[in-house]
Amino acid sequence: MGEVAAEIADWTPGDIAVLTKPTHMAIAITTGFIANKSTGEAVAVAREANPWDRWLPITESRGGSTASAVFHLLCSGLGIQALMLPVAFASLGWIWGIITLSIGFLWQLYNIWALVELHESVPGTRYCRFLHLSIAAFGPRLGKLLALFPVMYLSGGTCVMLIINGGRAMEDLFKTMCGGDGAACGIKPLDGVEWFLLFTCIAIVIAQLPNLNAIAIVSLFGAIAAVGYGALIWILSVAKGTPEGVSYEPLIEAKSEEARIGSVLNAIGIIALSFRGHNLVLEIQGTLPSTPECSSKESMWRAVTIAYSLIALCLYSLAIGGFWAYGSKIPNGGLYVAFPQFHGHDTPKLVMGLTYLLIVASCLSAFQIYAMPVFDTLELRYTGIKDCRCSWRARTSLRVFFGCLAFFLAVALPFLGSLAPLIGGMTSTLTFVLPCFMWLMIKRPHRKSGKWWLNVGLGWLGVVLWVTMVTAAIWVLVDRGINANFFDP
Repeated sequence: MGEVAAEIADWTPGDIAVLTKPTHMAIAITTGFIANKSTGEAVAVAREANPWDRWLPITESRGGSTASAVFHLLCSGLGIQALMLPVAFASLGWIWGIITLSIGFLWQLYNIWALVELHESVPGTRYCRFLHLSIAAFGPRLGKLLALFPVMYLSGGTCVMLIINGGRAMEDLFKTMCGGDGAACGIKPLDGVEWFLLFTCIAIVIAQLPNLNAIAIVSLFGAIAAVGYGALIWILSVAKGTPEGVSYEPLIEAKSEEARIGSVLNAIGIIALSFRGHNLVLEIQGTLPSTPECSSKESMWRAVTIAYSLIALCLYSLAIGGFWAYGSKIPNGGLYVAFPQFHGHDTPKLVMGLTYLLIVASCLSAFQIYAMPVFDTLELRYTGIKDCRCSWRARTSLRVFFGCLAFFLAVALPFLGSLAPLIGGMTSTLTFVLPCFMWLMIKRPHRKSGKWWLNVGLGWLGVVLWVTMVTAAIWVLVDRGINANFFDP
C-alpha cells in the first residue's frame, strides 16, 4: 500500500482534475485523494474518485461479463471494411497479401493488449475512456491534441458512415425483394434521403437504451449479423466458382512504376483500415467489474482472445476466399459489389435479401456502440453544468440531437465513403501509434530494455504507416477522382 501511496503522491491536482468533471467536485476529490495517501486509504478513495461515473453511459453499469465484452468487441471490430480485403490481395498477391494481413493483425492485437494493461495501470484508478488515458500519458494539452480528433471522428464519423452504408443496404434489400420500382410488393420506392432517414430513426430508437452495458444484447445481434453476412458472401462466392479469365498475378493492371507503388500503398491502407474498434477497448473494459483480487484485465483479455480469434477467422476467410473467387476481377467496391455483380443473377432472391438484411442489422448495432462515446461526452457536459445525473428527457434529447446531426452529415456528404481511406489513415494513430507511446509514458520501462525497444519501434513504425496510409489515400483520390454529390445521396 505504501508503494501505491508513493505513486499517487507524484500526481498533481491538475493531473487528476483533467481526468474528472470540470466542476468544484474535482477539487474536493483531489484534496481527499491526496490527503488519504498516508493512511493506507488511497486505493479506496481513488475508486470513488469519479462518483459521476455512475451517471455517465459508459461507466453507469459495471455489471458486464466476459461474454458481453466479446459481443461488444465483435460488433465493433467487424465491419463492412473487411469486404475490401480481396482488393488489397489483388495488388499484393497471395504471399505478400497474407504476410501483410498477418503482420497487421498481430500488431494491432499487441496494441489492444497494451490498452487492456493500461486500463488499470495506476492502482485504484480506471481509465475508461481513450481520451483520459491519452491525457494521463501525455498531459492535458498534448493528450487532447493527439487523441481528441481521432476519437471524435471514429465515433461520430463512423456513425455517419453507418447511416450511409446501412441506408444503401436497406435500399438494396428493397430492390432485391420488390424490384427497382417496387412493383413486386406494390410499394413506391424511397429515395436516398428517405432510406437514410429510416435507418437513422431506427438507430435512434435503439439508442434509448441507457448505457454501454445495456446494449450488450444489441451487440450480440450485431456480432451474429457481421459474422453471418461475411460468411454468406465468401462461402457463396467460393461455391459458385471463379469467373472466366481470372488471374491471381499481383499488380496485373499497373501500367507504370508510380501506379504499382500507389497500388501497393493503397493495399496496405486497406488492410490497416480493416482493423477497427480500438477507440472502444477501454470503454468496453470499463463495463467490467474490478476488485483488488481480480482486476478487469483478466476477464477483458479472455474476451479479446475469444473475439479476435473469431475476427481473425472472418478476415482471413474473406480475404483468401474472396481473392480466390474473383482474383484480378475484384472491383474497387470489394465483395459488396463483386458478389451481386457476378452471381446476383443466379443467387436466390431470399439469400441475397438475407445478406443485405444482415448488413443492415450489423450497421444498426455498430451505430449504438460507436455512438456511445459521443453520448458520454454530451452527458458529461450536462452533468458538468447541472451537477446531477442526466434526466431521461435530457438523455433522450441529446441522443436525438446527435442522430439528427449524423443524418444531416450523411445527407450532405454521401460521398464520405470515398474520403474514408484518407480520414481513416489520419486517425490510424489510435490503432498503431498511441498505444505504444502511452505504454512508454505510463509504464516507463527501463531504457533500452526489450519492452522499451519493442514499443519505441512499433510506435515509430506506426508513424511511418500513418504517413503511408495518408499518402496512398491522396494518390487514390487524385487517380480516381471523387464524385462530390453534396446533398444528393
